[in-house]
Amino acid sequence: MIDPFGRHITYLRVSVTDRCDFRCVYCMAEDMTFLPKAEVLSLEELERLCTAFVRRGVRKLRLTGGEPLVRKNVMTLIRGLGRHLDSGALDELTLTTNGSQLAKYAQDLAAIGVRRVNVSMDTLDKDKFRELTRWGDLDQVMRGLDAAQRAGLHIKINAVALRGVNDTEFDELIRWSHGRGMDLVLIEVMPMGEIGEEARLDQYLPLSLARAGIAKNFTLTETDYRTGGPARYFLVEETGGRLGFITPLTHNFCESCNRVRLTCTGTLYMCLGQEDAADLRAPLRASESDEVLDKAITEAIARKPKGHDFIIDRRHSKPAVPRHMSVTGG
Repeated sequence: MIDPFGRHITYLRVSVTDRCDFRCVYCMAEDMTFLPKAEVLSLEELERLCTAFVRRGVRKLRLTGGEPLVRKNVMTLIRGLGRHLDSGALDELTLTTNGSQLAKYAQDLAAIGVRRVNVSMDTLDKDKFRELTRWGDLDQVMRGLDAAQRAGLHIKINAVALRGVNDTEFDELIRWSHGRGMDLVLIEVMPMGEIGEEARLDQYLPLSLARAGIAKNFTLTETDYRTGGPARYFLVEETGGRLGFITPLTHNFCESCNRVRLTCTGTLYMCLGQEDAADLRAPLRASESDEVLDKAITEAIARKPKGHDFIIDRRHSKPAVPRHMSVTGG
């Protein structure tokens, strides 16, 4: 699959549910209205859709949510997708999680062929963690990390950089994550979904500022290490670990975008920051044959835009797109 700008689409991110057991302040409203179950694809339908993309050249699948591991019987889907690893059709099957369910599922994930997971965690302070996630328990997440490492999973910690919240913790997060053999990636907050106009503007911290602060105490050497996603990685000489930056606002990564995103309703977003989308649920259900579905996928990829239009400042404090990150897949 090649888009209008010559980019090969090899990476599919799949939101298997919009539901989550946390309510992170930059991701969701506290009183979320979730999708009716009737609108959500079955696990069998999700597997069929993912398989169609693998057949078309996708080499990396990432399962997201919401929180993917709260979806009932989700391991059935993951086992089904694991067969593409066994056949060699897929290079990597991975997921992004808040870590709350890892203690329960880490061993099974490793047995299926998952080799690494991203864990979203913005602070090491228990009280602050509870405040940021509204419902989360940091000790529960730590038990999940322990279980994942015992199972042999490589972990990357994703931390959203939030002004006045965790911007004094980056040095501590670096030492802690690298001390456990985990990569750390800092992410700029993205203008998606209504959480309160001033709240997001107050949260936004350009990672150019974060990096300058980190460089006062650490030596950062740029590397060519890539995981298939948008992060730019640096080696932290003092720890020997990797530190990544995802900068959709200050230095966007659109020119090399190889990704599309599929929601749990079968909606395909060709760009995280644009509203144009393709309905794949209708062609999926229209026929047991994949001919109609393949045509819909081809037409969608042909509409993939050059990039997003994310801006956060006093004149642009409203969300760039109305849907929350949890709907699209974080």
